[in-house]
Amino acid sequence: MIDNDTWQRAVPSVSVTYARNGVSTRANALGMRPMQERAYNKRGEQYLLIKSPPASGKSRALMFVALDKLKNQGLKQATIVVPEKSIGASFNDEPLWHLAVIASRTHLVWIATVCGKLKTDFRYSNTLGWNTFPVPTLTEKNKADLTRCAEGILLARERHFPDTIADLYDPENMAADLRAAHDRNDEALECIDIGRRFRNDTERLEKLFDLYIKMTAAAVPRVKSGGRKR
Repeated sequence: MIDNDTWQRAVPSVSVTYARNGVSTRANALGMRPMQERAYNKRGEQYLLIKSPPASGKSRALMFVALDKLKNQGLKQATIVVPEKSIGASFNDEPLWHLAVIASRTHLVWIATVCGKLKTDFRYSNTLGWNTFPVPTLTEKNKADLTRCAEGILLARERHFPDTIADLYDPENMAADLRAAHDRNDEALECIDIGRRFRNDTERLEKLFDLYIKMTAAAVPRVKSGGRKR
């Protein structure tokens, strides 16, 4: 079981950039290149996000971490997830309440509208979808409440290990505790937005675009009037 202290700090990440000078091809005494070595040095972490250029050994770096956990840390199973590169490019150390926002029905409706779909699958863009998402002003209590909601979702998922994400979110067979965790998360965020649950997705979008207009208007610097031109 994941302890609460795990979620009180940001998930660690490993970043690497290459100068294209051949250094990235040099291996250390264990046969690891820089990306793999940096990930291996963080092998004691329960969760690790690796941010690196595409095709840079990210998968192999995670393999070193997984093998150490299986052989030396007493674990029976290690899960490796390599994200699609346009999503992986946005990974960084982030507070857990961000997950509550991303996992919400409100955010899903926004992504479906501004990013669209490929057939029935949602497309996701960090610049178009996440950076434009109008998050309401949050108090420290709001963030703490959303953090607990995100923790509830993750703990519900863990209770059904080793089910995959596809298994967990099968609409016909979604576990009652996971569905309840998402309902609590939606309620917490929507009460921050308007003080109650939204009636439908149309109302969600109306509120989101209203917030977006205010957000973008506040970001545009005002131009001082130079007087009326003739």
